[in-house]
Amino acid sequence: MTNVEAPDQAATSAIDPGPADAAPDHSKALLASAAAATALLAACGGGGESGGGGGGNDSFAVTVDFTTTGYANPTPTTDADAARFLQQAQFSSTVEEIAKVRSNGYVTWLATEFSRPLGPTGWDWLEARGYGVANTHSYYFNMYPAEFMVWQQLLSGPDPVRRRVALALSEFFVASMSSAEFTWRSHAYASWWDTLTHNAFGNFRQLLEDVTLHPAMGWFLNTKGNQKENTNTGRVPDENYAREVMQLFSIGLYELNLDGTLKRNNGQPIDSYTQSDVTNLARVFTGYDFDTSDGVRIPVDSYTIESRAFARKPMSLNASRHSNLAATFLGTTIPANTPGKAALGTALDTLFNHPNVGPFFARQMIQRLVTSNPSGAYVAHVAAAFNDNGKGVRGDLKAVWAAILLHDEARGPQTLASNTFGKLREPMLRFIQWARTFGAQSAAGSWKIFELGNPATQLGQSPLRAPSVFNFFRPGYVPPNTTLTPSGATAPEFQLVNETTVGGYLNFMQDVIERGIRCPEPGVPQAAYTNYLYDVKATYSRELSLVTDATALVRHLSLVLTAGQIAPNSDNEQLMVNALNATPVTASSSADVKLRRVWAAVLMIMACPQYLIQK
Repeated sequence: MTNVEAPDQAATSAIDPGPADAAPDHSKALLASAAAATALLAACGGGGESGGGGGGNDSFAVTVDFTTTGYANPTPTTDADAARFLQQAQFSSTVEEIAKVRSNGYVTWLATEFSRPLGPTGWDWLEARGYGVANTHSYYFNMYPAEFMVWQQLLSGPDPVRRRVALALSEFFVASMSSAEFTWRSHAYASWWDTLTHNAFGNFRQLLEDVTLHPAMGWFLNTKGNQKENTNTGRVPDENYAREVMQLFSIGLYELNLDGTLKRNNGQPIDSYTQSDVTNLARVFTGYDFDTSDGVRIPVDSYTIESRAFARKPMSLNASRHSNLAATFLGTTIPANTPGKAALGTALDTLFNHPNVGPFFARQMIQRLVTSNPSGAYVAHVAAAFNDNGKGVRGDLKAVWAAILLHDEARGPQTLASNTFGKLREPMLRFIQWARTFGAQSAAGSWKIFELGNPATQLGQSPLRAPSVFNFFRPGYVPPNTTLTPSGATAPEFQLVNETTVGGYLNFMQDVIERGIRCPEPGVPQAAYTNYLYDVKATYSRELSLVTDATALVRHLSLVLTAGQIAPNSDNEQLMVNALNATPVTASSSADVKLRRVWAAVLMIMACPQYLIQK
């Protein structure tokens, strides 16, 4: 069995400084909640198909342009193997998706997804739904169209691998919708999402530049309107982006070895940058603002607003506001009077080529897709792929994703038995998986799903809605007062877990599983807040075909939701089967009785530890 090492505790702080707040051990709360949900459903009889998962039209050229050698498990040997892979690579593992992976093998399937054309964009969806019109509904001053857009993008679409890794990237390059207060903000965040999906299989260097110049990031971290120094007034360039692009988006706080452990000097971590580096780098990010150079103004009531064109253009540079001082940082000097665009290119090249980027980025992407606590060997393997894709190219993201998903720790059976391997599924990923697994669709095509961040009544998490630039949780978070604490083993998603969020998730999912998402006026684009109806609903056609056999139903759901982590004939399986059989269901039972058994089975699975902890 492969040993999965606990991370260097100081390496954890290299990403994530600051003490963790004291909190109780929530592992028992999760187990108790799952058991309580099972008992409740058994008492009341309450309680998938066809998911909007991958696939679609495969009539396009497929190229395998990533390293495929050196992996011990190139093909799945069981349906559970294929489901496990799919749940790491995308959002769902339907029966059809499992069959495709088993038929093609991991490499061909992954190459197909990398080659798949980009699906419909978030921007185009907003336009098609009428949100680009300046009218009395004031879409240009509201964020709810972007909420609908991002849920539509995540819950449907033909390119789920691209969208899955784009979501992971959104938790690394954080530009939250929560603080946006500018016109056409929904279009800006549709463009932000499109930037992540467009670059998802591209190069990190281009992504870093596109992120840096994006209007959403400009607003979020203050590069929009950032001006050069003024000695008369004492004004200095805003340092927010300069600090965060180093600390969070590229190199981290401390120098790292290839395996993600800390480099040390006399036993102490070595800072990767200094305050002087921040101050100097901040000069590079001056002079930028929204690009409204088209000059178009749209009349609205008694005033005009800029056109939405700026919302998807890179910010433009005003040379008169850009600092002409020399900038020395990370061993690089940009000479005085260097033109702004050239200075930016040098700065981003310097960050991109820093040796920390590979391990810093690799560890966090492994955490998002596969396991919270990857071994040093796993991190080093992925970092090496970042540094060189096998063809001398640095920053090739396809090479990174392939290295993460094909590595023996992700694919091998030995890690399934390890109690230090895996991760808590993020609440929003559970909801997305439900929708794609059971074919949830918006009957009206409007996908009116608002923010789901309320921890007491919803998921406690919503895409592109991180509460701060530090994301929803810290990558180095170690749950205090738990068995993980002595070893320093990280479990980032547990930062979202408490008694409130556990109950909120279960109650939310029970309603969603049974009735779907309730929204106002599904057929109209605006948020009317009247005539609420259930619009985004699942069909459960495959599950209904198994409904008279409780054991078969549980085993099917275990496969497509947990990748077979509920062992056949285990106590957990028998507990669920007994709960379902408490209300007899036969072929002649009513449609309502049959649906209630399916609903109960889905909720029990989505509440159990074998589901909540993804292996």
